[in-house]
Amino acid sequence: MADKDSVYAPENKRRAPIFSFFKDARLVFKYDSLGCEILSIALPSALALIADPVASLVDTAFIGQIGPVELAAVGVAIALFNQISRIAIFPLVSVTTSFVAEEDTLSGDTPQEVEKNEWLEAAPIMDAEIKELIPLNIDLTAIDCNIAKFEHKRRQIPSASSALLIGGILGIIQTVFLISAAKPLLNFMGVTSDSLMLHHAHKYLTLRSLGAPAVLLSLAMQGIFRGFKDTRTPLYATLAGDLTNVALDPLFIFVFRLGVSGAAIAHVISQYLMSLILLWCLMEKVDLIPPSIKHLQFHRFLKNGFLLFVRVIAVTFCVTLAASLAARKGPTSMAAFQVCLQIWLAVSLLADGLAVAAQAILAGAFANKDYEKAEATAYRVLQLGLVLGFALAFILGIGLLLGAKLFTRDVHVLHLIRIGIPFVAATQPLNALAFVFDGINFGASDFAYSAISLVVVAISSIICLLFLSSVGGFIGIWVALTIYMALRAIVGILRVGTGSGPWKMIRS
Repeated sequence: MADKDSVYAPENKRRAPIFSFFKDARLVFKYDSLGCEILSIALPSALALIADPVASLVDTAFIGQIGPVELAAVGVAIALFNQISRIAIFPLVSVTTSFVAEEDTLSGDTPQEVEKNEWLEAAPIMDAEIKELIPLNIDLTAIDCNIAKFEHKRRQIPSASSALLIGGILGIIQTVFLISAAKPLLNFMGVTSDSLMLHHAHKYLTLRSLGAPAVLLSLAMQGIFRGFKDTRTPLYATLAGDLTNVALDPLFIFVFRLGVSGAAIAHVISQYLMSLILLWCLMEKVDLIPPSIKHLQFHRFLKNGFLLFVRVIAVTFCVTLAASLAARKGPTSMAAFQVCLQIWLAVSLLADGLAVAAQAILAGAFANKDYEKAEATAYRVLQLGLVLGFALAFILGIGLLLGAKLFTRDVHVLHLIRIGIPFVAATQPLNALAFVFDGINFGASDFAYSAISLVVVAISSIICLLFLSSVGGFIGIWVALTIYMALRAIVGILRVGTGSGPWKMIRS
């Protein structure tokens, strides 16, 4: 039973659930057991999540030195590649994290683990009486070796094997699809056959597509490690890959004079390096070959993955449509939008680190039916997310005004970037709440609500995008994106705040 100081201790259950968001708000920065667990998962995860967009920003900065047309072209290609990758991998990563966390939590209750824990607890007693209990002719060294082998035995986690197999297949499909349909997709994004951007965008997208299998495999493996609550290993692998990308960029772009092709080649090499590192580390922990195909549990992935597939289609279409509308207004508008969007997404991913922590901890708590811990975790990460959002808004508002020239020297592009800065900064609290609510709902395996609610949000946001971009141009696009993120935060508040679905425990 938890002591009286436990962060999981229930309080007055009669309060309206929506006001419970402020429950124990004084503990938001307390480094207790819950705070320590959240931080140990969220911080490495946030750093790993932000590392790849930062590498894309470095690409953007290098390419921006070539010219505004190349910058705009690569911006369209990156947006297209990232959104299609997101469609393929986001459902897989999300369900993998939840399933692996559940399986890893429940595996601690197996008879073998119980027997092992009992033996370890009895070890001091055995040590004191070992000469009386064990005959002298038994080789104690062999016993120790067998114990060591048992403790280091790789685990059977069916969801991990399933995730890798599905990720590899999706990666190959994505490569074939992007290479064969590159020009039609770019046309959809507003880069028509008479556009100056087409040649550079097509070249970058085609080369970048060769890295799709590595991208999807590495992200699938990151989902597995998150389920183990290990976010340090993905961080180290991501840093190794992105540092390689940053080192190769100037070499391929300027020294070998490959231009946008050099940037794409550098990125592909870095992605394969990252995948190899993660695979090597994962093979040390998990037996990736299942006993039989039945253990792969494809039906679980297909059922919940389909729901998240619908959800990510809705989310992706909104962001892709916004980029397409910006591209249709010309290279200047697209170049400015690309810089603002990359910063907007990259910084927002810091909050996604909290979402990863929420999902991993909540999945384990729900598997153990520890609803008090689930409730405490949800409120703590929401409060941390809101604080983080306001801090990011302040930092970006000042930093972007001073650092916009790092991305381009074109005065017209700089003018539009300065127009977009207030929106990039002001939406950070909304972004933080939206991402954290995603992690909370995924941790509770509330995939159906997440899918349906985001479809409704997407339909409303698409209408806003089409109308506001036509009457407000560049500003209208950012106003519509602000509305989009506000609606995403609201549907999260409605689910948890009203105590519906898996959150009925709040009313109990």
